[in-house]
Formats: sequence, structure tokens, C-alpha cells
Amino acid sequence: MPVKPSQTTHDVIILGAGAAGLFCAGEAGQRGQRVALLDHADVPGKKILISGGGRCNFTNIHTAPDRYLSENPHFARSALSRYTAGDFIALVERHGIAWHEKTLGQLFCDGSAREIVAMLIEECRAGRVDLHCGQPIGAVEHADGLFRVAFGAVTLVAPALVIACGGPSIPKMGASGFAYDLARQFGLKVVQPRPALVPLTLSGEDALFRELSGVSAEVEARAGKVRFREAALFTHRGLSGPAILQVSSYWRPGTSVAINFLPDQEPGWLTAAKRERPRVHLPRVLGALLPDRLATRLGEQLALSAELGNTSDRALREAEARLGDWQFTPNGSEGFAKAEVTAGGISTAGLSSRTMAANSVPALYAIGEAVDVTGWLGGYNFQWAWASGHAAAEALAKFVRA
Repeated sequence: MPVKPSQTTHDVIILGAGAAGLFCAGEAGQRGQRVALLDHADVPGKKILISGGGRCNFTNIHTAPDRYLSENPHFARSALSRYTAGDFIALVERHGIAWHEKTLGQLFCDGSAREIVAMLIEECRAGRVDLHCGQPIGAVEHADGLFRVAFGAVTLVAPALVIACGGPSIPKMGASGFAYDLARQFGLKVVQPRPALVPLTLSGEDALFRELSGVSAEVEARAGKVRFREAALFTHRGLSGPAILQVSSYWRPGTSVAINFLPDQEPGWLTAAKRERPRVHLPRVLGALLPDRLATRLGEQLALSAELGNTSDRALREAEARLGDWQFTPNGSEGFAKAEVTAGGISTAGLSSRTMAANSVPALYAIGEAVDVTGWLGGYNFQWAWASGHAAAEALAKFVRA
């Protein structure tokens, strides 16, 4: 039964004014749709403002589907191919925002993350989006081809609804599992959410490394078959730093994380050092390659107190092997409070990879972090927000015109 315009307040209601919601709203509005964008927070884009140390790591030039985790590793491919990092860079430049590449393809604002939020809000203004913040989102209902959303004291009505509420990471910013509750209400499955890009905690024998709090070194960290070469940081609770945050997304409780403390050293480097400097002790050799406090602790753990010349080649090979594959068994993570993103979420099995629409509920869409697609550290999750928001906006334009 066709929906009469008089029955609706808008063409689409978007829940969540974060990265994905703001971007989708601007795109949909500029395609001629009447968009209502709702958020319980007092201002839009709160997580964007704290991202990248306040400079917003807004995309990564190396974006590719294999840099995302999902139960369906191919799901992100369509959206990412149709809205690329280059497309978002072009938008940033149209708004006169200066940017720079830091490392590993990560792009940041020269100035402030506020510039990205201001850009997204301006895009919403250009699309005549009705942006409303600071009121609780109440009951969400669907009947007779219409979604009805209670927002504060008013009810908005539209034939299409977009879930862009994110996940529960950083709850102090107001994040919650509301998106998952809503998805379940409409019969969509949810992959168990868990903290991702999060520091890991240590206990037992591994806790001996806590006294190194504040020490960092470039390492190669591994969880399962996945390896990342970046800095690792020892903290008073365990391990952090980019390399650890990366592997944390792949780590599972009860499994170990391996660190190669000397990824540049060739096999046999310790026995070669023995021949060249037989009177030197191991901690001094390590001290030339690693921060002093870390070198001392590793030397103590290896328990090789004699000069290299008085240490057997076998013992040196065993030390070399352990330094290249040092096993830590985290007893947990610092949880959603410190997680940059959430892994898991609304199952992609119930969504179209091209439109982000639910297969079983007409005109219901899910985008961004709310979906079971989680990127690597370094701008990948923002690019997923832009790409999935773009895919939904394209589909919404066709739906409304139809």
C-alpha cells in the first residue's frame, strides 16, 4: 500500500549523528530526500572530535577489504570500491581542510578534528537535513510501511530508517548497545560484540613487565597468523601501542600474543655477536638495540649472566628464538572503556552488501560501526563509515523515488 506524504514527517530517519550517520544524512539530503538525523548526545560527532589525538585520522590511502574483520570477509568490498579514500580526500579538499599523511597511509587534519565535524554538518545543511540532538530516542515502531521514532516529546515518521548508532566502545561518550537492541527487535542477528583496538592486560609471570610502564619499542606483534610491525608500549596494566591495538582485534581470551622484539635482526645474529665481541654480556648487546630498561628486563628473563664467549651457541640460539617470538598470555583487555571500536555487531548475513539494507525488513538500513565490519587502526574505520553511509544514501534515493 503506497505511503501518503501527509502520513510522514520525513523520507528517512537516521539514528546516530556520528561519522556514518552524519555522512549518510548529508549524502541522502543532497539527493533530494527529507532527512531527520537524531542523536541523544548534546552535540553531533563527539567521537570524531577525540579521534586521532584531536586531529581525526579521517581515512587511510591503503584501504582494502582485507584490512577489515567480519564473519563475512567479503562484505565490505562493494561499498569500499564505490566510495574510496580518494573520494573522501576530494571532499575534504573542497572544504579547504589541510591534511597530511603521517605513517602507513594514515591521513590527519593539519588543524583539528573539529574541521571534519564542521564539514559534515555543512554537508547536512546543504542537504537541508533536520539535525536534532540532546533528547533520548524512545520507542521505534514499524507498521503499515512506516517507521515511527519517539524523540523526546515528538514522534517522527518516515518510510525508511537507518541504524547508525555505533557500538558500545567508549561509553563515557554516551556509546551503548542500542543499535543491537534495535536490530534484534527487527529480527536481525547480532555477532557477539567485543572490544577491538584495545590495550591488553597481563597477570602472573607476564606482570613482571609492568615495571616497564612507559617504555615503548618498535616490534612485530602477532596474534594467530596476523602480524603488525609498529610500536608496542608497556603500561602499568599490560600492553598497548599501535602494534598491540592492531593484534587485539584478532586476539581471543586464552590465547597468546607473540612479540618479535628485534624484527630487523637476521637469524644467527647472537652467535655472530659472540664471535665479534666474546667478552660482552647479553644485556649490553640488547641495550644497543632496545631501550635500556627493556633490554635489562629481557636479559634478566633470559637468565644468561655469563659473557657471550662463555655461553654456548645453543643457549644463544634459544635466546634469539625467544626474543623473536616472546609469548605473552593476556588475562583480558581494558574493555569497551578503552576500546577505539567494537568488533562484531549487526550480522552482515542479514544485510545487502551493496545497499546496507536489511534483507527481511523493507527500507531498514544499518551502517558504520553498528555493523559487523571492523577495520585496522589508522583511519580504516572512518573510511568504512563514509563508504557504508554512501552506499545507504544511494539506495535510499532510489527507494524514495520509487
